[in-house]
Amino acid sequence: MMKRALAERELTSEGPRSSAGVAPRRRSVTVNLAESPLTWLHARGHLDDRLFAAGERLRADWERAQLAPSVTMRWDPVRIRGTGHSAALTAGERQLAARQRFDGAIAAAGKGLEDILWRVVCAGEGLPAAEKALEWPARSGKLVLKLALDRVADFYRIG
Repeated sequence: MMKRALAERELTSEGPRSSAGVAPRRRSVTVNLAESPLTWLHARGHLDDRLFAAGERLRADWERAQLAPSVTMRWDPVRIRGTGHSAALTAGERQLAARQRFDGAIAAAGKGLEDILWRVVCAGEGLPAAEKALEWPARSGKLVLKLALDRVADFYRIG
């Protein structure tokens, strides 16, 4: 079950906006801050199951590869003894394998598509924010994201 962190946001033509320092609201919407942009698009029928699965696989590899910036010391438990399975990968090997899969998927997406893919899937930016940061026209990001996710689905062999 997904965690719910609900907040009230002003509804603007660019999408929901934070209410900090804003004049009295005309229209508002309740948003779930814990919901990823990818989940939001899938839940509302903008992404089919194949594209959603590709995005989730990419995000999982990004997290397993530990590519997110670290702001503090790592407190992961240190493995002292092996489990007796010589074929099992060590934590470092799993991290390296995830990094290689992530890099391969991003390369499969192609030049010009990796930016929107990373921003929405890995960084969790909403489409309006990603479009603005990339200086793209409004509502163009969804089409480009779908193209990128289709290529990533092919890379992961998701049918």
